[in-house]
Amino acid sequence: MDDLAQNWSRLTLSEREGPGCCLNQEDSTKDFCIAAKFFTKRALNIDVIARTFTPLWRARNGFKIQNMGDHIILFTFDNKVDVDRILQSEPWSFDKHLVVMERYEKEEAIHELKFNKASFWVQLHGIPIRYMTKEAAIKISSVIGDVSSPIDPKNSDGGSFL
Repeated sequence: MDDLAQNWSRLTLSEREGPGCCLNQEDSTKDFCIAAKFFTKRALNIDVIARTFTPLWRARNGFKIQNMGDHIILFTFDNKVDVDRILQSEPWSFDKHLVVMERYEKEEAIHELKFNKASFWVQLHGIPIRYMTKEAAIKISSVIGDVSSPIDPKNSDGGSFL
């Protein structure tokens, strides 16, 4: 035990090695990331996840995938457009379990992400015709959470529902 304490005390930085390191924007990576938490107790198979999402996402130049532990997977893309499209298409599931995704800006440790929000498409049925407006849909939907509108509104025209 004394040997361990002695070795530990020798692990210090000299004046020259000490503080003084500043990282800036040029030192960071130029890629775009999605951190995903898989809400399942089953072990995750990275190869199966990659084979599942590759045809669904159709990323322009593909993506890299990394297991970060604790059922968190990091997907790395070379362009922002793919990331925006994938996040806009939520919710995602894998093996019948929810996958919560967040844009990962790499400003904080990945295990500090909360993964406490998921987007869902909601249909409102039985609304009187006079209230079939975007404003009414936002007001009614806000009862269950934050409301975001699709980027392309023509894809959300429900006909007999909002």
